[in-house]
Amino acid sequence: MRRVLASLAVLLSSLPALTACGGSDSPSDGADSGPEVVEVTIQGESVTPNGERVEVAVGQDVELDVTADAPGEIHVHSTPEQELEYEAGESTLTIKGIDKPGTVDVESHNLEKVIVQLEVR
Repeated sequence: MRRVLASLAVLLSSLPALTACGGSDSPSDGADSGPEVVEVTIQGESVTPNGERVEVAVGQDVELDVTADAPGEIHVHSTPEQELEYEAGESTLTIKGIDKPGTVDVESHNLEKVIVQLEVR
């Protein structure tokens, strides 16, 4: 009986070390996962989405699939700031991975509207 209890004590004391070595199935770096895709439609004075929050990982790129009735520019309030121009019709714009957690506004200065807020985690 003592041997069984001693073996059980050794086994239980080694469990924390064994579980600490386990890896995560999800990527820890946003750059390892594909880009987050956001569809943007700009018609006249309206834009969709309109200020919605989108969660992205630190370092993860964001692709904006833009459909617009006129050319324009999207401003990303990241560090460093990014300015992305789009044409009338369909354009795909890439916001390079943001390396600091927080909320980043993506907006149209011409329309004076926030398109999305990126929640970088």
